[in-house]
Amino acid sequence: MEMKKKLKGTIQKVLSMKYTKYVGIYLLFLLMFFLGRFTAQFKQECVGVFSIAMKTEDWGTGFTDIPEGGQPVGNATAAELKKYDAYYVGSADKKVIYLTFDCGYENGYTDAMLDALKKHNAPATFFVVGHYVESAPEQVKRMVADGHTVGNHTYHHPDMSSISDLASFKKEVDDVANAFKELTGTDMAMYYRPPQGKYSTKNLEMAKELGYSTFFWSLVHVDWNVDKQPSHEEAMNKLTKRIHPGAIVLLHNTSKTNSEILDELLTKWEEMGYSFGTLEELRTQQ
Repeated sequence: MEMKKKLKGTIQKVLSMKYTKYVGIYLLFLLMFFLGRFTAQFKQECVGVFSIAMKTEDWGTGFTDIPEGGQPVGNATAAELKKYDAYYVGSADKKVIYLTFDCGYENGYTDAMLDALKKHNAPATFFVVGHYVESAPEQVKRMVADGHTVGNHTYHHPDMSSISDLASFKKEVDDVANAFKELTGTDMAMYYRPPQGKYSTKNLEMAKELGYSTFFWSLVHVDWNVDKQPSHEEAMNKLTKRIHPGAIVLLHNTSKTNSEILDELLTKWEEMGYSFGTLEELRTQQ
């Protein structure tokens, strides 16, 4: 009887050790499984963050929670951009507007816009591409004759942030600058606007290294789709309600609506107490 009890105790002890061993193996397996899943998820999240960091940034501004007449928030602050001699807005203390136009091609409306600017004695900067210089030489010459500034929008209008070497970047801006000088006999202003607002830190660094100031914008409206132009009322409403001190306004010369409203728009802004300045004035005041 005593022997039987000892044998039973021994068996229970062995079984206990056996299952304890298996429990340990099972727990180890679970630990490795969850560790593997965690590692894979962590790797995926890290790759995602890395991809976002390397992805092209599209310049944009937001007016959410901004009171009427207030400056919008951009992808980067004015202070951050200034490190690269880049700007998107001027002083919030002065009711000055900086007019800029992006010119990809001539659509028959530029002269009307130039007429309106001349009537109001309003200086503007026209950012032109190579095709525009070559296909619309008379308009480019008039911009210069009327006292406006002509800036660099690159020769081919590519995604410049995808260009990583300085030589290729330099060729894009040099080609349009050289075409402009050959046409007008004057140097193009060292002002650069990234096509489509696509940029990266490297993009801004290369522009600065080449001596360019980069200009984004703080106010724009959907005027670039020539087949779906905003109405007179839509354009006026957005451009008057969102105007603000130091605004760099982006307009496209291809817009029929812009050509129709510009005289009225400039008048309205003047009635609101605004005047018009140059990008050079903005740079020196920063």
